[in-house]
Amino acid sequence: MNHKGKCLFRFAIFLFALLYTATGMAQQRKSILPRELWPDDKGNHIQAHGGGITKVKDTYYWYGEERRQGLDSNYRYVSCYSSKDLMNWKFRGDVFKMTDPDSLGKKWVLERPKVYHNIKTRKYIMYMHIDGQVKGQKGNYSYARVGVAIGDSPTGPFNFIRTFRPLGQESRDIGQFIDDDGSAYLIFEDRPVKGFHIAKLSEDYLDVEKDICIIKAPLEGGAVVKYNGLYYAIGSALTSWNPNPNKYATAKSLAGPWSEFEDIAPPETNTYGSQSTFMLKVVGTKSTAVIFVADKWKPRTQWDSRYLWMPLEIGDGKLRLPEPKPWRINVKTGETAFIK
Repeated sequence: MNHKGKCLFRFAIFLFALLYTATGMAQQRKSILPRELWPDDKGNHIQAHGGGITKVKDTYYWYGEERRQGLDSNYRYVSCYSSKDLMNWKFRGDVFKMTDPDSLGKKWVLERPKVYHNIKTRKYIMYMHIDGQVKGQKGNYSYARVGVAIGDSPTGPFNFIRTFRPLGQESRDIGQFIDDDGSAYLIFEDRPVKGFHIAKLSEDYLDVEKDICIIKAPLEGGAVVKYNGLYYAIGSALTSWNPNPNKYATAKSLAGPWSEFEDIAPPETNTYGSQSTFMLKVVGTKSTAVIFVADKWKPRTQWDSRYLWMPLEIGDGKLRLPEPKPWRINVKTGETAFIK
C-alpha cells in the first residue's frame, strides 16, 4: 500500500471510530419514557415482560418473559438485562429455558419470573409461574404451580429443579418481596380462595415454608413494598389481558390486618392501560423512590408489549400513580424528576 493509500485507510478508520462513538453516545438514555419502545444496548426492544428486578451490589438485573419473534415454540425462555442507572440496559442473554415439564400441551406457559439472591448460600433462585392444561381438568390454567431454578451467577445459567404447589395451594401470578431484615417472601395468587398469599421462603429459598397472610381480594399481579415502616400491597383485577383499575392496601404487619383496597389511579384510566408487576424501592443518599413497574400487554403481538415505569407518590398510608410522562432517576441519591 502506497503512502496515499495508507492515509485514506487511516482516515476511514478514524471516520468509523467517530461514527461508532457518536452512535454509542446517542444510545445513552437520560430518561425513562413510559409505554414507549425501550431499546437495550443492541438497539432491540427489551423483552422482560412480567418480570422482576434484583440488585446485586451496584448493578440491577431485570428478568422477564422473553417474547421476541422467532423463538423455538418447544421452549419457554427467561431473559436478563443489567443496568447501573435503571435507564440504560445491557442484554445478558436468555438465562433460562425449559421444555414442557409435565405434558401440558402446546399452550403451556412460563410467566412472571422472579430471582432472589441468597446471600448465605451465594445462590440465585428463580421462581416462576408454570401453567397449562391438565388431562381430565377444564381450562388451560389448571396446572397452577410454581417452578424453581437455581444458578451460581445473576446472569445464569439457571438449572431447573422442580415444580410444586406452594403449601399445597394453587398458584398463578407470583411476586417477590424482601423485607428489611432480609427475609424473603413469595406472593402468589390462589384462585379458589379468591385472594393472594404472602408466604415466607425457607432459609435456602428453595421452598415455601410458612403462610404469613392471605389477602382476601380477587386480585393478581400482586406486589408488596415497605415504606417508612408501613407495608403497601397492590394488585390487578382478574380481567385476563385487559387492563383494569389496579388497587392498593396497607398494613403495619405483613400478617395484617390490611386496609380496604383503593384505586392507585383514576379508575377510568384503567391504570393507564397497564397491569402491576413489581414495586422497586431505590434507597439513595437524599431520598427513597418507589417505582411502579408494570406491563402494557399486547396479546396479539406480545413481542411489542411495552412497560409503564413511574415513580409512585407514596407515604402516610397513601399511594398514587401519576399520569405517565418522561422522567429520570438518580440511583445514587434516590431522587426522581419529571422532564418538561
